[in-house]
Amino acid sequence: MTELIRRLDRTRFNVRVACFHKEGAWLPRVEERAEVTEFPIRGFARPATLAKAAAFARWCRQHGIAVLQACDLYANTFALPAAALAGVPVRLGSRRELNPDKSSGQIALQRHAYRCAHGVVANSAAAARQLEREGLAAGRIHVIPNGVAMDRFAARTAARPVTTVLTVANLRKEKAHEVLLHAAARLAPRYPYLQFQIVGDGPRLAELRALCSTLGLDSRVAFLGHREDVPALLGHADAFVLPSRSEAFPNGAIEAMAAGLPVIASATGGLLDLIESGRTGVLVPPDDPEALAGALETLVISPARAAALGSSARDEVSRRYSFDRMVRAFEDLYLSQLEMPRGVSSRAA
Repeated sequence: MTELIRRLDRTRFNVRVACFHKEGAWLPRVEERAEVTEFPIRGFARPATLAKAAAFARWCRQHGIAVLQACDLYANTFALPAAALAGVPVRLGSRRELNPDKSSGQIALQRHAYRCAHGVVANSAAAARQLEREGLAAGRIHVIPNGVAMDRFAARTAARPVTTVLTVANLRKEKAHEVLLHAAARLAPRYPYLQFQIVGDGPRLAELRALCSTLGLDSRVAFLGHREDVPALLGHADAFVLPSRSEAFPNGAIEAMAAGLPVIASATGGLLDLIESGRTGVLVPPDDPEALAGALETLVISPARAAALGSSARDEVSRRYSFDRMVRAFEDLYLSQLEMPRGVSSRAA
């Protein structure tokens, strides 16, 4: 979404950004291209949230907002009803994950908020299928996959030994980092030179560090935390692993493919749409450390196979997932919605 904000055609769109808390590592990149207004809330059950929603509706009217694009569960729940109250002509929600970590109450709130939207943008076919399971009509769902900036990732020119394995994902339960650690423990005795790097922050850091020690992997696994130099880390890695239990359309895997890395990932959610197993990566069953270790071992044994998978992956991402394609798809959607007769476009189906 940050890149969408930065890349929308300013000759056609005057972009404004609203957020709950005006902070975070990517805030400067957004502020370079758009004015950011804060509507701080501390939970949907608090009376003060209604006042903030009313303030947001006034803000929409004041600035003549023509298209509202919400971008996650919390933004959907807050902004879509408020924008409907403000009479914003085009209101679009978003689904960028499968919500495995959300409560039934949160999902129900979002489902009601979608009633105030003219459509919902899903970032993968898996996310679209989840929306349909939640009762959203297929005609209201628009699939626009995430994009990637290919120029940030240098192409690889030759096969090289697989010694450094990287993963990039928040340290949450659904990302299943423990599966990777157990796979690493299986490989460690046979391949003492293998190193594993884990990029990302999250609530499981202490738990995963403890597991790492229990498995005797302290010298083999590095927890690197949040990093802004992911392209450089991908450039120095030899393989990428994503052992998630649930994924809609993971940026980490797309970026690894763009960097020409062989990717091993769980056969779940949007990864099934992203990776053709055996050609652009390798898919393994979720929660199966033995299968993950076996797939990694095939790359360690055959650097040429690893290089071939990485090269095919880069070609696939370049063809299907550029930022230019993603931004054009959003722009076309916004303009087509604006051109609909008001009696249709201003009504949530």
